[in-house]
Amino acid sequence: MSSSWTKEQNKLFERALATYDEDTPDRWQNVARAVGDGKTVEEVKRHYVKLLKDLQRIHGGSQGSHYSTSGASSSNSNSSGGANEDHRRMYLNPQ
Repeated sequence: MSSSWTKEQNKLFERALATYDEDTPDRWQNVARAVGDGKTVEEVKRHYVKLLKDLQRIHGGSQGSHYSTSGASSSNSNSSGGANEDHRRMYLNPQ
């Protein structure tokens, strides 16, 4: 079970979220399978929660980030930059 996420895994994760929306049966199993590399359903769910929190911080004006498309996830590092923020918004539509 791996808790760090590579740039490629984040891309696959975001694509899977765009492909398998909230109404998709077995959404998290499909997302985990799409990411591959042994990611479990629980890992992708935790990663999704981190992503939503990061988006809330971005929209709230905070600079801290737990989710990054530029590398492994990390605490309070805002290495994602403006372009990656737009990239995340393009794939996600948080409720």
